[in-house]
Formats: sequence, C-alpha cells, structure tokens
Amino acid sequence: MTKGNINVSVENIFPLIKKFLYSDHEIFLRELISNATDATLKLKHLTNVGDAKVEYGNPQIEVKIDKDGKKLHISDQGLGMTADEVEKYINQVAFSGAEEFLDKYKDSAKDSGIIGHFGLGFYSAFMVADKVEIITKSFKDEPAAHWACDGSPEFTLEASDKTERGTEIILHIAEDSTEFLEESRIHELLNKYNKFMPIPIKFGTKEVNDPTHEPKTTKDKDGKETTEPHRQITVDNIINNPNPAWTKQPADLKDEDYSGFYRELYPMQFEEPLFNIHLNVDYPFNLTGILYFPKMSNDMQMQKDKIQLYQNQVFVTDNVEGIVPEFLTMLRGVIDSPDIPLNVSRSYLQADGAVKKISSYITRKVADKLKSLFNNNREDFEAKWNDIKIVIEYGMLSEEKFFEKADAFALYPTVDGKYYTYEELYNKIKAKQTDKDDKLIILYASDKDAQHSYIESAKSKDYEVLLLDSPIVSHLIQKLESTKENISFARVDGDHINNLIKKDDNTISKLDEDQTKALDELLKEVIPSEKFTVQLEAMDSNESPFTITQPEFMRRMKEMQATGGGGMNMFGNMPEMFNLVVNTNSELVGEILGTKTKKKQERLINQSLDLARLSQGLLKGEELTNFIKRSYEMIK
Repeated sequence: MTKGNINVSVENIFPLIKKFLYSDHEIFLRELISNATDATLKLKHLTNVGDAKVEYGNPQIEVKIDKDGKKLHISDQGLGMTADEVEKYINQVAFSGAEEFLDKYKDSAKDSGIIGHFGLGFYSAFMVADKVEIITKSFKDEPAAHWACDGSPEFTLEASDKTERGTEIILHIAEDSTEFLEESRIHELLNKYNKFMPIPIKFGTKEVNDPTHEPKTTKDKDGKETTEPHRQITVDNIINNPNPAWTKQPADLKDEDYSGFYRELYPMQFEEPLFNIHLNVDYPFNLTGILYFPKMSNDMQMQKDKIQLYQNQVFVTDNVEGIVPEFLTMLRGVIDSPDIPLNVSRSYLQADGAVKKISSYITRKVADKLKSLFNNNREDFEAKWNDIKIVIEYGMLSEEKFFEKADAFALYPTVDGKYYTYEELYNKIKAKQTDKDDKLIILYASDKDAQHSYIESAKSKDYEVLLLDSPIVSHLIQKLESTKENISFARVDGDHINNLIKKDDNTISKLDEDQTKALDELLKEVIPSEKFTVQLEAMDSNESPFTITQPEFMRRMKEMQATGGGGMNMFGNMPEMFNLVVNTNSELVGEILGTKTKKKQERLINQSLDLARLSQGLLKGEELTNFIKRSYEMIK
C-alpha cells in the first residue's frame, strides 16, 4: 500500500473547496457522472480506432445509494485507470492549479464557477463527503487500484481485487449532506443534470410488463370473460435518454419526434408549440439544438428561462442570458455546445468571442426560419401571428440584424383581419394616406372596441387602419419612424381624422370671427382647462360636433415609459390631457350659440362633452351617474 500527500502546498484546499463552492454543492453529482461519461466515450473512441483491444459492449453508468452505510456509489464501465494513472490524474494534475485557485478565486469563487477550470470536477465530491474512495480497473491488462482520501492532503493507494473494467467512486456522505442519501433527491438531480447524457444511467430497478407474455382470456360457464393480469418483470431503471432529438439530423426527424421531445423537455406543458427551429452547425463553432416557439402571452417576463443549455448533453443552466439573444429567451428548447464551458460567470460570457458568434448565429438562423415559414405557408403564418408577434417585435427593437431581416416576414394586421408586410402596406396606402406635405401617414388602433367610432371615421374615407396592440408597440413605432423614410404613425384617436391626414381642404366655417370668439369663450368657461384643450375646426356639417382625442406624442411617451423607455419618467408623471375638437359647422354648435339662456347653453355643452367622453370610455363613477340622470330628464 502507498501512502502519501496530494501534490498541494496549501493544506487548507479542502475546506476552501467546501466553503467557496457550497452554494453549488449539488453539482458534485453532475461532475462525477460527467467524468464517468467521459471515460466511457473515450473507451468507445479507442475501440473504434483499434487502439483498445477490448470489447466496448453496452456500457452504462450506475448510481446506488447505501443509506445504512451512508454511502453513495457512482460506477462506470469506461476506460478505468492504472495505479500510475490515479497517481497522475487524481493526485497531481487535478491539483496542479491549486495555488492558482487560491490566488484567483479565494474572493470570488461563487461567482466564477471554478469547478472544471483545472480538473477540480472530481474534488467537488468533498463538498458533500468527508471521505472519498476510487476503485478502478484499467482496460489495459494491469492490476486494479484502490485510492482513498479523507479530505486532508493525505491519501492511500493500494491494489484492489476488482476484476471488471471501469471505475467506482464511493462517497462517504458527511453529516451536513445526508439529503444526498435520499432517493428522491438523487432522482431530482439526475433528472435535472443528466436527463440527456449520452451513456445510459441506471438508478435502481422498476417493474414493467413482460413483453414476451400475452395475457390469456378465459370464459366461465356463463360466458363471462376474465383476462389474467400482465406478468411483471424487473428491469434496470434507466433514467436518461442517451439519444435526444437534438443530437440527430433534421432529415431523420418527423413532426411527431419534435413534439414528443417537447413533451419530454416540459412534461407539465400541455399546449403544443407553434413550430420549431433545428440548429445544427459545426463551423466556426459547434452548436446543436432545437428551439420551440410557444404560444406567447403579452406578459414578457413570465416566459423567460425556459431554454436549457447543455455542454455535450450535460445540463449547465436554464439562464441563457448572454448566449441567446435577449428577445429569444422567451422561446423554449435546448442549445448544446462544447464551446461553452460548464461553469461560466456572467462577465466571462459577455466577453467571450465564441459566445458572441453563437448569439448572432442563432439570431440569423431564427430569422431565416421565420422567412421560410412565411414563404412556404403564408396562411398558416398569419394564423399564428398573434401568438408569436411579441418575440418578433422585441427582436426588431433589440437586434439590428434581425430588424433588417424582419422586413421579409414581419406582419402588420388591419382591424379587418388582413395582413400586410411593410412593403405591401406601403404600396396599398401611399395613394390615399399621403398628406399635403407628402408624408405617408400610417393609421393604427390599439383596441377595436374602444376606438370603434374613430376607426369608422377613417374607413369612411377609405383609409386602412392597422391593429397594433402589443405592449411594446410604441417603441416599435418609434423605431420604424426613425428608419423608414418619410412616414409617420398616428393612432386613430390621436386627433380628428381630417387632422391626422391633412389634405388641401378649404372647408369654410359657417361662423364669422365674432361668433367664433364668442363660442371659444363660452366653451372655455364650461369645459375644465386642466383636462381639455379646445380646438375649433371648420369641418363637414355631418361630422361629429364634439370629438375627444389624445395627442399622439404625449400618449406614446407615457406608454413607452410604462414599458421601460428609460429617461421618460417626466411623461409618466404628467396628468392625462385630451384635445376637444369642436366642429364649428355642426348644427348642434350653431344651436348652442343661438340659445338665449346661459344655463341651457351650459347644459348643452356638458351633455355634448359627456357624449364625447362616453365614446372614449372616459365617463365613469359619479359623472356617469349624473349624465344618465340628466339624459332621462332631457327625454322627459
């Protein structure tokens, strides 16, 4: 038997591992199973190239709990190690960076994710164990070895009577980590980190129906049928899927394979995804994965952190910010890349060149897929638009390259259920919706019911009205106005339709200058100036007498501020202000001016104002009650 000290000059390395990595202590199992997988895949490679004169067979990894002995076993049937290799890889290489570890990570280990930086993966076992053993037999024809260490720099290394190839790690679980002797806890961790590992992982056994046994059905004397129960057999409980869909070629997968894998990823998600994007690239970096577009709600925060990041089928994180462009963090699915380290800090990710390339590749791939879906089946794409628009609009706002590509598939729906691309919309409306200053005015509504009367006014002039109702539409409009040439968006209730698209209209007012001044003074006496700005307009006599509008700029700034338009707080705190457009040519306005008593004039003005407010949904509470009461009195 050999005794010795691990090649480390600082004796407090183990307490440091335990202390600094404690917040991540559950990842010890991921690390040990990753090592076991590595050893198995290396053996497969050696047998494939003829360097290992052994049969590869059908190796698996096994995890066993010995609750009475307070031990956890992780076994593999991989390469194994000789005594010399244990000495080299466990006692020397794994600790060759110990000094560097102490210098570099003593103050920031939790943030930096140090495991995996220089072979510390195996030593993560000491976060949960106060003694660790390795029993290993190499695929080479050499004796097996048994290594043991109690968490101090001292170790023992002796021969073992193990006869089968592979490595068994035995963890003597510490008193403060007995949760890892619970079957439910280990099952949870295996399901979280190792669900798609490339080597089968056995965890206990399970009872299943015997596939070779066909239950017999017999009839009694009364003709009643009885079927015997299925015969049960005990089989290994393999907890992972070693060949998940993303590791296969897209040509080998059908629609049902993609939807089956979605259910595997999200067993509690009952709604089918709308479509998927299969990522598969090997240059200039390696990346595979499948992204799914789920049905989107308008609550952007609720959707995040559903994409799972893997490294060679080992789960790393579901916080993919910095790897996946932010607008795509609302999608679901898997991304797997060996070019992303198992443990990464946020600052490392943001600075890493490979990660930036991956992010822009995913953006391009998603844009290309959306374009092909649109081109191949426009009708289906239009039907799904409302469920995916929030992602596309967010992408147009946040990623310049995506914005450029989105012209090919971003849709602008109308209140009548028609869908246009930007180019189609432009060509459709330019003849009628260009104002006297040669600017194209794109009209839109955000609520078909609330803005119904304004929409109808626009349609009466044969104008097209878009329905733009996502929470970030104000930001998107601002972006489009600053990038497209000579256009302006106007919400239909932003002003009277004649003012939204100003033509060379020379409608003459029926009122002379004195009458106009008298009307203006009368209206300002009755209408509260803190809520309304009065505008007198000469329009067709059939147009509404009183119309309430909200200035586009102020309303848009308030909306942008409400959905994260930084630096716009001043708009969010301002009171709601409205314009009251009064048609000087309407019969009612003439009647108000011609009424002899001040009281009746005030009543007509208030009634007209309240009708206009009612059409905008602005009449509520006591004011609505008074309006109804007053209306009944007028009927009488």
